[in-house]
Amino acid sequence: MHFAPAEHARRFLADNPDIDLIELFILDANGVPRGKLLHREELLAVFESGRPLPSTILGLTLNGDDVEDSGLVWDVGDIDCRAYPLDGSLVRLPWRRVPTAAVQVSMHPSEGLPASVADPRHVLLKVIDALKADGYHPVMACELEFYLLDQQRDAQGRPQPALDSDGGRPRGTQVYGLRELEQIEPFLADLYAACKAQGIPARTAISEYAPGQVEITLEHGDALQAMDQAVRYKRLVKGIANAHGMQACFMAKPFAQLAGTGMHMHLSLADAAGNNLFASQDRAGTPLLRQAVAGMLRHLRESLLLFCPNANSYRRFQANSYAPLAPTWGVDNRTVSLRVPGGPAASRHVEHRICGADANPYLAAAALLAAAHQGIGEQLDPGAPVEGNGYAQASEFLPSDWLAALQALEQSTWAREALGEAFLGVYLKVKRAEHRQFMAEVGEQDWRWYLHQA
Repeated sequence: MHFAPAEHARRFLADNPDIDLIELFILDANGVPRGKLLHREELLAVFESGRPLPSTILGLTLNGDDVEDSGLVWDVGDIDCRAYPLDGSLVRLPWRRVPTAAVQVSMHPSEGLPASVADPRHVLLKVIDALKADGYHPVMACELEFYLLDQQRDAQGRPQPALDSDGGRPRGTQVYGLRELEQIEPFLADLYAACKAQGIPARTAISEYAPGQVEITLEHGDALQAMDQAVRYKRLVKGIANAHGMQACFMAKPFAQLAGTGMHMHLSLADAAGNNLFASQDRAGTPLLRQAVAGMLRHLRESLLLFCPNANSYRRFQANSYAPLAPTWGVDNRTVSLRVPGGPAASRHVEHRICGADANPYLAAAALLAAAHQGIGEQLDPGAPVEGNGYAQASEFLPSDWLAALQALEQSTWAREALGEAFLGVYLKVKRAEHRQFMAEVGEQDWRWYLHQA
């Protein structure tokens, strides 16, 4: 694993003499950034010798509670584990009132033990390295939806869409509405400016399929870099929204009667020279593409918890909602789980439409890439693509509840081999602890559980 050299910190400090504070963060298994606020004079030492973080930081529930049987708490005395900065992650946070920067860290493979086994970024690295060893270089992009919510709840204490710039509250769906984008122009302007400053390739914005719902696509690139960008983009969106008096919500289903919020993952494989191995005049792609699809379909049930990690995630799966229901694939068809979009032959790729926006990008990418790799290795056949309404043609369905998905991952020999026995040991204990707590508090509406963290 390569970490950023100390020279990056020296150059950054010289170029940004006004920066007083540094937000150091690591992403936990639930996709929650956790860390510390450092002072300027502490930064260089982080690059030179790492920063100790408690072992428990990568074994917490979504609510930030210790999971005592994770192996990262009392068994090891909550030992300090050393994390180091990731290349390219030291950036300014332009929305902060006090000049502040951020740096993302990851556990050192040996100095970060025992917590390093639970670092989700390590899981993705392992899968990517296995693909590259076989000559496949994964190229990915994220398409993240989110709601812009009012920081004040409605009269019933429920979340509600944020006010438009004209003072009204969005009520209609208005998918692809241009006026809706114009109404949030100040937010979008600051968001795009911050993305540019941080090197995040934000592209097309659209008004999505619900009042106050927005989607912005990120440009494709190296899979690890693309997931790093997705992680920092979510943090950035939340910060910019907060500066505008709003809350950006990546919860999978904050409103029962409105569209859910997804994270579509776009995937192709390139050779060492960067040539797209899925490229084909055939709209269904090359045999390699179809083998990758077959692998993802085979292991969809086992990996569903990594795509849909919370109880609320499963409320998103509804017929005729643009969220998938079944292990299906198709060509230019938005009613299936795995879609091969249209477009020029050179752009041929797979759009994985299953993840909620509450998924951890590292873990979701690791699961779908590992499954695609096996599909290629075994030259699996996905069968004929679905044509027409995939909802009406579905003969088998994805698990519709959190516990079933949790049990499927627990029982998966493939997942333990592909993603790592040690990682899954911690992750499953965390999710089991969350499930117990959620069931004990089942009287609470589940949006209260996830609204803040998502």
